[in-house]
Amino acid sequence: MSDLQSEGRRRAREREASASRKPRHRVSVVGVLGELLLTAGVLILLFLGWQLWWNDAIMAGQQSAAASAQSAEWNEQARAQHPDEPVPAPEDYGDPVVGPAEYPNGEAFAVMYVPRFDAPGTHDSVRQIAEGYGLDVLNSFDTGVGHYPGTQMPGQVGNFAIASHRSAYGGGMHEIEQFQLGDPIYIQTKDGWYTYRFRDFEYVTPDTVDVLAAVPHRTDLAPTDRIITLTTCNPLYSTAERLVAYGVLDSWQPASAGPPAEIADIVATWGA
Repeated sequence: MSDLQSEGRRRAREREASASRKPRHRVSVVGVLGELLLTAGVLILLFLGWQLWWNDAIMAGQQSAAASAQSAEWNEQARAQHPDEPVPAPEDYGDPVVGPAEYPNGEAFAVMYVPRFDAPGTHDSVRQIAEGYGLDVLNSFDTGVGHYPGTQMPGQVGNFAIASHRSAYGGGMHEIEQFQLGDPIYIQTKDGWYTYRFRDFEYVTPDTVDVLAAVPHRTDLAPTDRIITLTTCNPLYSTAERLVAYGVLDSWQPASAGPPAEIADIVATWGA
């Protein structure tokens, strides 16, 4: 029995000695390069996650806060300017008041609120609209929605055309594909509130600029309707085409009448 144990111990020592003599793997240039590329890939994915999700959420919150504050300021100004005036009846509102034909690039002149765009349990889809559609407007922490210069203004006969990102930088039109017929699109200026109603969608190529015409696609016709056109990129995280949503003005009311009754309680919380 002891001979067998001795023999077993001897073989075990031989295996250990043999294992210790095995050559170590050398670190190759290819191996190091592979590790570096893998690390770089992980960092890129983390950056994209930050850019497309975290940064998007931060900017959306900031844009919403800025728009809420602007809306509250206009509401307070209207109350201060008309403290003793009775609120006019709807039939006395008259034609919509139309502001200046244009503003300096980057200047915010309107607020947009689309309930359909709200995140569940929130009323956070409020954004400022500024003149221009460059990155200084669309990527801004304060605006996020841009007005196409040369198109009409809120309430004006013709086409009030605006643009926003669908993803990243606040994603002001992230949920645009969720529109349903008749959904309200509220536009506020210092003059009052303009309620548009969604009508239909259209998918076009990026160079189809006649959607911005006073009568979309018909530059030869004089406008008779007051419409709104919302444009954004499609599909998500791509600029391959444009998704266009059209709406028609349903009603308007002056600033002295306050916000539309359907959203008065929501608007009262903005800027609080």
